[in-house]
Amino acid sequence: MHELFAPFMLSDMLLGNRVVMAPMTRNRAAPEGVPSSLMAIHYGQRGDAGLVISESAPVSAQGVGYPGTPGIYTDKQVKGWRQVTDAVHAKGGRIFVQLQHCGRISHPSLQMDGDLPVAPSAIRPEGLAVTHGGMQSFVTPRALATAEVLQVVEQFKNAAQVAKAAGFDGVEIHAANGYLIDQFLRDGSNRRGDRYGGSPARRLTFLLEIVDAVSEIWLTGRIGVRFSPENRFNDMRDSDPAASFGYYAQELSKYDLAYLHVLEGDMFAAAPAVDYGELRRRFGGTYVANNGYDRARAMAAIEQGSADLIAFGKPFIANPDLVTRLRRDLPLAVPDHETFYGGDERGYTDYPSATEQARSTAAAA
Repeated sequence: MHELFAPFMLSDMLLGNRVVMAPMTRNRAAPEGVPSSLMAIHYGQRGDAGLVISESAPVSAQGVGYPGTPGIYTDKQVKGWRQVTDAVHAKGGRIFVQLQHCGRISHPSLQMDGDLPVAPSAIRPEGLAVTHGGMQSFVTPRALATAEVLQVVEQFKNAAQVAKAAGFDGVEIHAANGYLIDQFLRDGSNRRGDRYGGSPARRLTFLLEIVDAVSEIWLTGRIGVRFSPENRFNDMRDSDPAASFGYYAQELSKYDLAYLHVLEGDMFAAAPAVDYGELRRRFGGTYVANNGYDRARAMAAIEQGSADLIAFGKPFIANPDLVTRLRRDLPLAVPDHETFYGGDERGYTDYPSATEQARSTAAAA
């Protein structure tokens, strides 16, 4: 058996394999950000991944940036998430929730009382926000006051407590893809003059305060962090991502975290400019590689030691039995892009497994 499909010790947890289901927003939560029964079916179908990382879950009403996303800050949401975690555990899987605050990637129509979204600095991102009324231009966010930053840290701590009540096995702090923590980490969106802005060490302060706060609820071995040093999604940029994120990885190495989950390169470019092998070395712990991996590339990465776990995104959408298909080298189904975001069971829970597909084909013959 190839190492990709062999059990793996993640901190104090034994994973059934090294395949990770990457977090993917699907906009199918019930009103008030409550995870739906449909979501429980969806995640349960994919529970044979070594580790499932949930879609981004806003840590507060302020952190919401999209319609139909499941929150992780109310009692109602706890009950909804419990259906999800129970479904994954019934398959023998493990599941972490991804804790998110969208920051400037929101819109007043998604905020309480129509407030402005918050950010490290009042810099309007280029692009369009997804709202209940369709796509609308991003607005100029309101810069958080220094004292308010600690209030957001408390939002993450509360969400971590809610995640424990909901039955998750751990949490992933979303510090990637242009959301609030990433907005603090990269100098293109952080122009602050206080202790949260300026040098990489100061820009990292917010994330480290969150890690410290969350570690009051969870052992550090049950906390992961996600980075995307080069990803331009949500109008992000940094003047020296290799230096900045190399430093960030080195500082996180002091925490004995469950893992560092990295989107390697840019979703909009072919070749990464950052040396991710060096980033991994500076972190020193379990490294989860993400971005465009297929079976051959994933197996090679594990064999060469360039990653410990491999996260797959889109392949999991149309292949609920992705681990089985990868292990047996079976053809992968192609997802329907029209059903990625929002809607009902179509393109969400109705993709057949390879076995179901074979039975259907045989019955029709």
